[in-house]
Amino acid sequence: MNVAVVGTGYVGLVTGAVFSDLGNDVVCVDKDVDKIEGLRAGRMPIYEPGLEELVARNVADGRLTFSTDLADTVRRSDIVFIAVGTPPKATGESDLTAVEEVAHGIAEALDRYKVIVNKSTVPVGTGDLVRNIIERNRRRPVNFDVVSNPEFLREGSAIEDTLRPDRIVIGAPSQQVAMTLLELYAPLERPMIITDVHSAEIIKYASNAFLAAKISFINEIANLCELAGGDVTQVMKGMGLDPRIGSAFLNAGLGYGGSCFPKDTDALIQTAASLGYEFRMLRSVVDVNRERVQRFLGLIRKVLGPLEDQVIAVLGLAFKPKTDDMREARSVELIPRLAMSGARVRVYDPVAMENARRHLSVPIEYCQSSYEAAEGADAIAIVTEWNEFKLLNLERLRQVMRRPLVFDGRNIYEPERMRRLGFEYHSIGRKPAFPN
Repeated sequence: MNVAVVGTGYVGLVTGAVFSDLGNDVVCVDKDVDKIEGLRAGRMPIYEPGLEELVARNVADGRLTFSTDLADTVRRSDIVFIAVGTPPKATGESDLTAVEEVAHGIAEALDRYKVIVNKSTVPVGTGDLVRNIIERNRRRPVNFDVVSNPEFLREGSAIEDTLRPDRIVIGAPSQQVAMTLLELYAPLERPMIITDVHSAEIIKYASNAFLAAKISFINEIANLCELAGGDVTQVMKGMGLDPRIGSAFLNAGLGYGGSCFPKDTDALIQTAASLGYEFRMLRSVVDVNRERVQRFLGLIRKVLGPLEDQVIAVLGLAFKPKTDDMREARSVELIPRLAMSGARVRVYDPVAMENARRHLSVPIEYCQSSYEAAEGADAIAIVTEWNEFKLLNLERLRQVMRRPLVFDGRNIYEPERMRRLGFEYHSIGRKPAFPN
């Protein structure tokens, strides 16, 4: 098939690369000239394991190309995926400006029947919005259909999630229209569910909101464990073995971040409000998440006392491992507060250092390794659970620190091991450990 993908962010670029790898002719289009020129030169605008190789292979085979010409790309395509950003407004609502702009562009270029697919995460009713825009602005009286096909990829495993999704959701106005998407996805041989457009739009938000609720719930349990003397990791294991609950997204820590959970929970709350419904439980989920960094900072201040001139090494800047994405990262909230309290902050992340410079304007020192960041530090704060940090030589780490003190915001170490190695160790939802 001839496929157009509008937008070359995480969703658009990965979707385009995978569809081309399945044998389709794909054009990824973006109005950002620098980004398209970079992609043509083999430079990826994002860090995603395996993406550079996947793109290079399909570009070399002639199945994947990049363009800034939306009109030409639409005319050459049978299916047009809209995969542009929908950032949150100050109110929490999704900003659909980019989606509307693309819909106008499609309308002007529409020359024959096409299937328009909303791949962006959008509130319920956006399919109707896109259809209305195209109907009002098309220059020729040709037919088209609008489909909702939400993505469920995770940054850091986006290619795997696109090639082997646990389900493919197709929200279409008719079975006949759905068959076009079924044919496109058939080589993946994965479970598919066909719904109406509105239900498909709700599925994405409902899924992310539910996972966010699991994270906030276990963080509330962690708070309780700290007061009662329990161990949240043991509680999590006991809960997670129940197949009705499962262990995924049940790890206590600094809360959720990234481009999806914060935005999607807020958007679902606002969507409900616009329909006259108050989503009280989801508001609590958001409130709990917003408290996590402040609670962690309170722990650091309680143990260290005044932070002025204290050297604190922050390990992990990205919102999660295997990505350089800094959107809603816990580090962006924690580091400025440490710096404003007078602490001297030294940071390290395996991938996100360059991106972090654009998000962190406070004076901090960027280091080339965990050990460099920890050199002469009064404390280490673990903010992102990179495997690299789990595998550190902890004896070496202790030796380079001024004070062997670790605040683990992701519970990547065992308290008893840290005690034996001579660390004072504070984590989430567990008793602190002190060296003999």
